[in-house]
Amino acid sequence: MSLTEVNFDGIVGPSHNYAGLSLGNMASASHKGDPSYPRAAALQGVAKMRGNLARLGVQGFLLPLPRPNSALQSALALDETAAPQLHAAPWSASSMWTANAATVSPAPDTADGKCHLTPANLITMLHRAQEWPDTKRMLEIAFGNRDHFTVHGIAPPTFGDEGAANHMRFCERHGAVGVEVFVYGRPGGRFPARQHEQASRLVARAHGLDPAKCVFIEQNPAAIEAGAFHNDVVAVANERVLFTHAEAFADQQGAYEAIRAAFPALEVVEVSSSAVPLDEAIRTYLFNAQLITKSDGSMALIVPEECRESPLVWSYCEGMMAGNGPIREVVPVDVRQSMANGGGPACLRLRVVCDPETVDSRFLLDEAKADRLEKTIRTTWPKQIDPGDLASPSLAKSVVDARYALLGALQLEQLG
Repeated sequence: MSLTEVNFDGIVGPSHNYAGLSLGNMASASHKGDPSYPRAAALQGVAKMRGNLARLGVQGFLLPLPRPNSALQSALALDETAAPQLHAAPWSASSMWTANAATVSPAPDTADGKCHLTPANLITMLHRAQEWPDTKRMLEIAFGNRDHFTVHGIAPPTFGDEGAANHMRFCERHGAVGVEVFVYGRPGGRFPARQHEQASRLVARAHGLDPAKCVFIEQNPAAIEAGAFHNDVVAVANERVLFTHAEAFADQQGAYEAIRAAFPALEVVEVSSSAVPLDEAIRTYLFNAQLITKSDGSMALIVPEECRESPLVWSYCEGMMAGNGPIREVVPVDVRQSMANGGGPACLRLRVVCDPETVDSRFLLDEAKADRLEKTIRTTWPKQIDPGDLASPSLAKSVVDARYALLGALQLEQLG
């Protein structure tokens, strides 16, 4: 097999809204009640995918889940006495952030030589805990080739699991044997620690990973308090490189030593707090970026446009590009609608190392398919959703109709 890393981006759903449901997510909270623009959001996502398709030659996607979720609406027994956040939860478009769809262990790392995927249970937040059954069903179709993939059930709900947003992998090249790093939080702080240590260890065992090639690291509680609700808000890895803020881990030097003990080739690019303070790193999502290996072997960092607008962050990026480090290019992209709800370029993608030929081709992007996506979005996605719209039957119908139009355009009606 020819193994490569494929990014599966989440298509922003037609119910994209700002209900502020995510405790500890500063961007989500600060934009609560603002009007949202689902059409613009989805088109920004497609443009990002087109850019990475051009850079990498391969790009995947995952689809919006059914919204509003009538099963959750029924389970919540909604009436006029229910809190507003309960009414909003069944409308959430948060599955767009596919970094939380699953944890992925590529075939070179697993005992049976298959790529393993465990859907995240996302139990900490009601609006996200509803996702996993539909996500699992979609993963079982996209990665349904059982000779090459195994899709597991979720971790037991006692253990909070938020997927690949708290998982990193180090390797000499994507198709080689790697070292997998699981980052977890400790409970008890002002904001919930969403990734539990036992969930990470359970996933590692289920995937058949070599214990000698697994590293478990605690996230810095101060970073969680500052709004880094997932590790990928303060650190990102690619092949041998760890790009990280100096305050990402509870024991920063101990984390480096633990990774290096399992993967001696580790190359750390650490951003000091004096160069970019933690709150500015989180506000601009400098680390919630896609760190990719280009065809010439150099690395590029795909960052939100907000990084270029921050004098501190962009000065650091310019200095990094002018230096001799492994990251030779920084590419800003416009994902403002996602950013306003608390998700940057890294949140919008799930990394899967595989042979693209083994994936259901309906989930792989090409230019013609990107054209179809854009046409469907332009003609069916709501242009704007205001806070009071979520109770509207007409909006519910338009959201449902828009998703069905997308399924038809992609010949994925079985996900209806």
